[in-house]
Amino acid sequence: MVRLPSLPLVAGVAVLAVSAGGAVTASGSGVTMASSGSAVEATQAIGSVAGQAISRRGVVVSRDHVRDSGEEETDPELIALAEKQMAERAAKLEEMRKAAEKQAAKIKENKWVLPLAHYGITATFGQYGLWASYHTGLDFNGDSGDPILAIANGTVTETGYDGAYGNKTVVTLDDGTEIWYCHQTAIYVSVGDRVTGGENIGTVGATGNVTGSHLHLEVRPGGGGPVDPFQAFVEHGIVP
Repeated sequence: MVRLPSLPLVAGVAVLAVSAGGAVTASGSGVTMASSGSAVEATQAIGSVAGQAISRRGVVVSRDHVRDSGEEETDPELIALAEKQMAERAAKLEEMRKAAEKQAAKIKENKWVLPLAHYGITATFGQYGLWASYHTGLDFNGDSGDPILAIANGTVTETGYDGAYGNKTVVTLDDGTEIWYCHQTAIYVSVGDRVTGGENIGTVGATGNVTGSHLHLEVRPGGGGPVDPFQAFVEHGIVP
């Protein structure tokens, strides 16, 4: 911005001009010169300086007005930076969306289902009763012939009669956990079959060491010792 001379400066120019050419006196109608020719020239010089100052002030105001109107060109580098940031944000959001979908699919795939449509819990894990030691599974009361459903995806790794367990089917889940379905009347699957959660794999019965028809279900992580099936169901999104 061009700086204009202040009014005191213009006045100072006037004083210098008068000093060079003559004195001025005030009257009712304005300012009159006390001397002749050189004073007139001084007056003309003052007028010229003042006119130039006013003219320059008008130009500066006009330039300020244009600047304030917001018509300056936008910096291309700022535009490029903003576009880059928007693209990075969009990519991050897409990455988060895909991760959420993958997790949801995993939860859905690993969610267990109940083995019977209609049942009552008659014995829980760790109880003592007719068994030689504490109860190793969860008993679902049902009528003989009721469908038994696979509780999750897996592969059939054992079928047949197993003493006190009666007719038994073992399904090994994808994570290595074995699920034992015991006391069956009928077995509908064979070793090597691939089953999915909710698929009918046999029927409720009263074979083996029982006092009535029911499904005895055991959960054995990694094919090892039994754990509480109730807790395992809860951890996989369902409460028996």
